[in-house]
Amino acid sequence: MAEKIDVEFIENFLVVWNPSSGSELYRKGFYGKPLGIAKPKTPEFNVPLILDMMEGLYLSQKRMITVHEGSERKKVSIRKLQQMAKRLYEEFEEKYAVYRDLRDKGLIVTPGIKFGCDFAVYKYGPGVEHAPYMVSVKKTESAITATEIVKAGRLATTVRKRFIIAVSDLEKGRIDYLIFKWFKA
Repeated sequence: MAEKIDVEFIENFLVVWNPSSGSELYRKGFYGKPLGIAKPKTPEFNVPLILDMMEGLYLSQKRMITVHEGSERKKVSIRKLQQMAKRLYEEFEEKYAVYRDLRDKGLIVTPGIKFGCDFAVYKYGPGVEHAPYMVSVKKTESAITATEIVKAGRLATTVRKRFIIAVSDLEKGRIDYLIFKWFKA
């Protein structure tokens, strides 16, 4: 097994200070954002890599990174990362279950805030293609109105993406994906 990459926990983010380690993580699955580089043209960069909490938790669980904090470099447990993520994300468990499921299926998952959804999902990665999917996560008991579906569908069509609702049922350990296709009558 490869050596774990060293990551520092600062506030609500995780930082890979070593640029070659950050480039390695980015190359392995487009994890994180290189500091100050909105859209990297290559997976090689000479700046720190910033991971969000969801990515950091996933990479910790996959034993790809080791997270520490403070000047004494105290190890941060997976449990602590989960607790921090729960404070940051509404309905964290459902969203993380979907994130993990999509990543485990080999897809690239990034925050979807600029598309008004939970995740933008790629087959090949940002910079290689435009995200073909936008995913909104719902609990099984959540309601969604026809108006919400139409709004999301119109937005998805405008940005040339497929709109997906991921329904996360934590009790059954199941995720259903509802993909909407729009057509003109």
